[in-house]
Amino acid sequence: MTEAVPAHAAPAGTHRFVALGLLFLVYAFNFIDRQILGILVPAIKADLHFTDTELGWLGGPAFAIFYTALGVPIAWLADRSSRTWIMTGALVVWSAFTAACGYAGNFAQLFLARLGVGVGEAGGVAPAYSLISDYFPPRERARALAVYSFGIPIGSAAGILIGGLIASRLDWRIAFIAVGIAGVALAPIFRLLVREPMRGRHDSKPAAGAKASVWDTARLLAGKPSYWLLSFGAASSSIMGYGLFFWMPSFLVRSFGFDVAQVSIYYGALLLIGGVAGVWLGGVLADKMGASKRSRYALIPAAAFLLALPCYVAGLVSSSPVSAFLLFLAPTALGLVWLGPVINAVQHLAPAHMRATASALFLFINNLIGLGLGSLLIGALSDALTAQFGDEALRYSILAGTGFYVIAALLMLAASRALARDWCD
Repeated sequence: MTEAVPAHAAPAGTHRFVALGLLFLVYAFNFIDRQILGILVPAIKADLHFTDTELGWLGGPAFAIFYTALGVPIAWLADRSSRTWIMTGALVVWSAFTAACGYAGNFAQLFLARLGVGVGEAGGVAPAYSLISDYFPPRERARALAVYSFGIPIGSAAGILIGGLIASRLDWRIAFIAVGIAGVALAPIFRLLVREPMRGRHDSKPAAGAKASVWDTARLLAGKPSYWLLSFGAASSSIMGYGLFFWMPSFLVRSFGFDVAQVSIYYGALLLIGGVAGVWLGGVLADKMGASKRSRYALIPAAAFLLALPCYVAGLVSSSPVSAFLLFLAPTALGLVWLGPVINAVQHLAPAHMRATASALFLFINNLIGLGLGSLLIGALSDALTAQFGDEALRYSILAGTGFYVIAALLMLAASRALARDWCD
């Protein structure tokens, strides 16, 4: 498959906002299908009698294995072929496997279905970053990426709300099947309405016709320490972020006695309010403060992680669900502030014809560590502490995970010192 877009193609005007809206919607489905498992854990645990460690495998490694392994080669393909076709195919694949989760009858079958979701979602993000970079000029890019990143909290909240409400009224299997079918239905709409923009159209050095291998991109990035520090900093924060996405519903059931319907409203509202505020704040701060001093693209997330830590600890030790909700709002926002600044910075650490691959390498690190380990580590520690703490073991396991925010902040501080030197344009 070759790039079919002529050099003069330059989608502009209102179309770029239509495209951004659909990219956001696909990303929201990405997180609906990725995170819906978390709200369904209590029902699946009761039905199939899985341990927390087994559930952690389903929430982390089962999804992350192919998601991380295929992300780089798919992004390499996206750097030299149609990004919109790749995303359309990816949406169909992950949605179909999400529906397949509803037919699983044991751990092995659900594990394989989650592997399939990861295969599809591997092609859903890096091409989108590259498309947005070609739709929006640098001065608007951080906010555009922040709007796209709204898919994380909104999709996660929708997965929690939809999954919880369907599971409480019907069955956890129907929840998987329903959201899977909806994603397949979205695919042709996305393909028809999102056009492929010219690569590098907003760059000072357009990349028309330029091609680069994965190794070319890796060699370029090897000399840019800020790229690796940003990647590992984001990954450290994602251990806590993905761990919370997956285990917070079960924590609310075990420690506060909520039922699934109550959890869906409580945690869905928390993600929607705090998550959207955090993603938007990060994008606005990056656009307003980063242009004058590029180190701020890393300093903003570092400050957010350090501020989030004590708030999370206070919420986790609270005995009141109302107090916990108020205490969790701020760190839910602060934990997602990094998305706009860091993802925007990554787009500027590689030239246009390497951006999808550079984004995929970033996502490989972030997801292999954060997504692959977050839910598994918290689940395994919860099992280890159960003999001593019973249902409260999960509370202490999540508390231990907050330490990763300190590591993330330190790595972001280190990245801030090299960003200006490593910047491409």
